[in-house]
Amino acid sequence: EVHRTVKVAHLKWWQRLFVFTGPAYLVSVGYMDPGNWATDLEGGARFGYRLLWVLLMSNAMAVLLQTLAARLGLVTGRDLAQACRDDYPPAVRYVLFILCEIAIAACDLAEVLGSAIALNLLAGIPLIWAVLITVGDVMLLLAIQRWGVRKLEAFIVTLIATIGACFLVEVFLSRPSVLGIASGLVPRPLSGAELYVAIGILGATVMPHNLYLHSALVQSRDVNRSRQAVAEACRFNLVDSAIAMNGAFLVNAAILIVAAATFHRHGVEVTQIPQAAEMLENLLGSRLAPIAFALALLCAGQSSTITGTLAGQITMEGFVSFRIRPWLRRLLTRTVAIAPAVVVISYAGEEGIYRLLILSQVILSLQLPFAVVPLVKFTNSRQKMGPFATPRPLQVLAWAVAGIIILLNAKLVYEQIGDWIAAAGQYGYLVAAAAVPLAAGLGLLLFWMILKRERPVSPLPTVSADAVAAAAETLKKRFKRIGVALEAKPTDSVMLAEAVALAKVHEAELVVMHVVDGVGGTWYGPQTGDQESRDDEQYLNSLAQRLAADLKSEGVKGVRAVLGYGNPAREIVKLARQAEIDFLVMGGHGHRGLTDWLYGQTIPGVRHGLKIPVLTVR
Repeated sequence: EVHRTVKVAHLKWWQRLFVFTGPAYLVSVGYMDPGNWATDLEGGARFGYRLLWVLLMSNAMAVLLQTLAARLGLVTGRDLAQACRDDYPPAVRYVLFILCEIAIAACDLAEVLGSAIALNLLAGIPLIWAVLITVGDVMLLLAIQRWGVRKLEAFIVTLIATIGACFLVEVFLSRPSVLGIASGLVPRPLSGAELYVAIGILGATVMPHNLYLHSALVQSRDVNRSRQAVAEACRFNLVDSAIAMNGAFLVNAAILIVAAATFHRHGVEVTQIPQAAEMLENLLGSRLAPIAFALALLCAGQSSTITGTLAGQITMEGFVSFRIRPWLRRLLTRTVAIAPAVVVISYAGEEGIYRLLILSQVILSLQLPFAVVPLVKFTNSRQKMGPFATPRPLQVLAWAVAGIIILLNAKLVYEQIGDWIAAAGQYGYLVAAAAVPLAAGLGLLLFWMILKRERPVSPLPTVSADAVAAAAETLKKRFKRIGVALEAKPTDSVMLAEAVALAKVHEAELVVMHVVDGVGGTWYGPQTGDQESRDDEQYLNSLAQRLAADLKSEGVKGVRAVLGYGNPAREIVKLARQAEIDFLVMGGHGHRGLTDWLYGQTIPGVRHGLKIPVLTVR
């Protein structure tokens, strides 16, 4: 809906820089959503500052990968999902689409839980009700989308600024150790619980659906297709990505630092986000701390909700060329996310929510290689990118990033399956029979994607010549029977005029139709003898006789009257088929909204029920 809607021509360089600023900020909110909070709080509370280097590494990966995603969209005119559709066979596309949908649902689950917790902290709303209230943010998204992409970007930047300001206050109040922060930036080996949380941080930071989203959002700028203009757009988007991603890193680092400086320092284990908010007040001695915490959490949940919906639309349209209304797409995704949230809250309470948040981020990380590998391959390809293919040193770095992500995930999967088998005891073989083939199959798919030779992006179809030829053939077609659905009212003259004109041109038979849809016609059909059906039958027959007399000398091959009873849409379809009509003329009243519910709609049912051309006149 926003493709090439933001103009960039005839502007000075600093104005163009400002115009290109925005897509990366929409993407960056996914890097500070409630799932990030859970992993950052867990990492800081359990391990102090020791996982700061994981955040820094994840952010560096994010800057590189998001820059590659933006370049792919700008240079090829394809987002990552469309590029996968061009390059992979249908079976692979559908697997990737399903994996992406799982990732988006996991992300949305984190947003549901985060927003619900924030509402609970700010207004005391019970968690179950707060989860259900989050369905209403569909309306918020629709309202914002109507403003256009620049207003949407401004709204998101406002939310990000609010989150940043809240955590600036938190860091100031917590007074962290500068030496601890410096030591936490030094890499160290990972295993066990540290590895699990580190994988969660990685999945929460480098989010797979954000790669699809960014490659589409950059195409909202109306960039000239010259080499110079595309190169400039790539440079501006690199600046946009670097600033936005580093801003997200500072927010995530602030969350981990606050958790380390308060909970880890006092030996407090955090098992719930609400518990963290309450303890902040006790440990820091300030009522401002939990309020800022909850407000930032609410902003994070709502901003991530918007970008998650956009990513869902992009992947659905890109992978499988299927488009549904944005509010319906949002509602379906949110419904899928609410179900596990309600179950976990009911049976496991707030601690279960916290664990579910961390698990959702691990799921995101496990899906990440299936987005990163095609992105790296496509942007490395001179066939697809031409002179904008990734330079050799950056190719090595990009593959190193992909390798790190794959190895960390492989290690996690191996350890996790081992834990499941051990926990299942004597039934461990059942767990192995289910989990091992699935993991092996996905591993083989990833290996195939790495080794597969890419093919160039096919040009956008140009069907103008074919369309003109097909139209010329259609013009030769002669309709044998022209149908017109009438209402037995003075307004019938509008439909009759169009139908008569067509019947004259094609020298066709004219079939005038009417449906008796009153109580008698609906219940008794042709057996009804009420006044309405008698009046309608007389009107239709007299009309047909008069038209036959008037049009006999003008090439029209007769006029026939056909009467139906009951539901107008179904009856018109049935009558048109029985009379073998080639072309149908109908009238529409232009109902909208509530009046459609009151009076009903006939045209959609007829249009979808017939395979012939249908002309609607007002």
